Amino acid sequence: MPDLLVEHHGVPVLACSGEGPAIATVQDALDHLIGPAFQGAEVVAVPAERLDDRFFDLSTGVAGAILQKFSNYRLRLVVVGDIARHLAASAALPDLVREANRGRDIWFVADLDDLAARLA
Repeated sequence: MPDLLVEHHGVPVLACSGEGPAIATVQDALDHLIGPAFQGAEVVAVPAERLDDRFFDLSTGVAGAILQKFSNYRLRLVVVGDIARHLAASAALPDLVREANRGRDIWFVADLDDLAARLA
């Protein structure tokens, strides 16, 4: 299934396929998430399984670098799916998720229905 540009409550969302390339580096994020978002998306919804495990290990700096790129390009990032195993393995990640979900630029949601509800 290809990435699709969809609209939820007037907000254009690039809904990324679960079968796409893995996102392990900032360059991967630029090539496979941010670049395609310039089709007109304001939000990029990427399945959690596309993100390399290092994204969820905050000590690697991968998440911080990718999140900074999204901020630089004024795009919102939504990680979609179950990240329970990553939350259980980290002391810092639950805090990041909690704080991110309080804002409007980075969210962690269970599924696209949750994303649509948040955008309502």
